[in-house]
Amino acid sequence: MNDETFEIEVLRSPIPVVVDFYADWCLPCKATAPVVRDLSERLHGRVKFATVNVDEATVVTRSYGIHSIPTYVFVQAGHERGREVGPVDPVAFRQILRRLFATASDPVSGERRATR
Repeated sequence: MNDETFEIEVLRSPIPVVVDFYADWCLPCKATAPVVRDLSERLHGRVKFATVNVDEATVVTRSYGIHSIPTYVFVQAGHERGREVGPVDPVAFRQILRRLFATASDPVSGERRATR
């Protein structure tokens, strides 16, 4: 993901997006990369995961006020729903996704939730 593709890939995405702000030199980013990769594979088609290298996408990084990495920004329908700064373990990551992206059709579990 870069400055030029961010709007189309993230802000106009029809599904929720987790934006992973990282850098190649960031050790905590490298440590959590497998968690993000696994969730991306498990939730393919329900939640999009986008990575933004803070050293290369400086406009997007500045516009989101990213000062620490990794930072995960949760975007739905073009709006930020929340963010987490620092490494997040797999269980906590799923809980965050459920809390922020829960709808009548839960994108995280794929199960339909009861509606009244």
